Amino acid sequence: MKNNKLILVLIVFVPILYSCNPKLDNSEKYIGKWNAKIDMPGGQLPFIFKIESIKKNLSATIINNEEKIDIKEISFVNDSLNLYLPAFNTRLKLIFNSDKDMLSGNLTLLKSGGVKQIMRVVATPFKEKVTENKYDINVNGKWSINFKDEDNNNTVAVGEFYQTDDKVTGTFLTTTGDYRYLNGFVNNNELQLSTFDGAHVFLFKAKLNVNGKLEGDFWSGTKWHESWIGVKNDKVSLPDEDSLTYLKNGYTKLEFSFEDINGNNVSLTDEKYKGKVVLVNLAGSWCPNCHDEARFLSEYYDQNKNRGLEIIALMFENYNDKNKNIKQIKRFKEKFNIKYDLLYAGINNKGKAAELLPMLNTVLAFPTTIYIDRKGNVRKISTGFSGPGTGKYYIKFQEKFNNFL
Repeated sequence: MKNNKLILVLIVFVPILYSCNPKLDNSEKYIGKWNAKIDMPGGQLPFIFKIESIKKNLSATIINNEEKIDIKEISFVNDSLNLYLPAFNTRLKLIFNSDKDMLSGNLTLLKSGGVKQIMRVVATPFKEKVTENKYDINVNGKWSINFKDEDNNNTVAVGEFYQTDDKVTGTFLTTTGDYRYLNGFVNNNELQLSTFDGAHVFLFKAKLNVNGKLEGDFWSGTKWHESWIGVKNDKVSLPDEDSLTYLKNGYTKLEFSFEDINGNNVSLTDEKYKGKVVLVNLAGSWCPNCHDEARFLSEYYDQNKNRGLEIIALMFENYNDKNKNIKQIKRFKEKFNIKYDLLYAGINNKGKAAELLPMLNTVLAFPTTIYIDRKGNVRKISTGFSGPGTGKYYIKFQEKFNNFL
């Protein structure tokens, strides 16, 4: 009788197990390097990813220009390949079409408030692109950029582009952070740049007019659209990131009390922080720029915590569900091996964040970092973060950070 029960369990359980096991034989048709395209309102965003079999286990990597994004959560459900990036709650579901030798499916992004954006994706076996574009223009250099959204709100930026033949890389820097690793091309008098890093789905297009101006459009995900204009300007710069956020008149210190991921209340007045330099970092697990800064801060903390340094990350998350947000924060902590305190502060909303920290004049960006000296005084507040995708600006940030501390 026991044997019969065992057989029954195996009959029921084994198919379920294999439906989610990336060691399946039918995974072979997914293995390889793929040219993929995401359908967006402004056109198709190209990116490259690869599927490999390592010791009979599947691994996946998104190749985002110089950045490589490893995907460790891979499963098969009903013959579809599912790639999951838990840090951003991004899902890529693909099905192999043998007639067309291609993959097709959907990319699902999670936005603030738990809102989902779904975009169609197609992928074909990778082929090295042979340059066929006519590149009559050269966008290499520094550009003064103005973005305008559909409510006529303006955002100033600096464009840093590097062109070799028809290939272009670079980024946009703004007062709230950079647009990370951008990759694209020029064709005739047109420029296209894009990035897909698991969270950002950015597509930029522009034409160089007879006056030497770039005029074009920027799309993010399924909803966001801005127009933009660029003018070549080697001397353009952004406002000082330390001047944008500050303490209001009448306030001399930062005060807050939030729960950590274990449910314990944490405040700056706790004994742990007395007499120490403290960095308070406003961040979110959904934010790629916050990932860039967390990678830097985690390593810096490990090297300097014994010198009287503490860091507190106030995490503002996407879900309206506290438990889901705590789960995301724990994943964030694990990904970057963070040993400093992470507190759950609330929802991903700059206005709400400013209400929770009324001593600040505003919260313009995630991340924002507040520097507090050993006496508990706020010494400076830095808005945004210029990460490794900005090249020389990231090097400059590190030098400035080290000199200040």
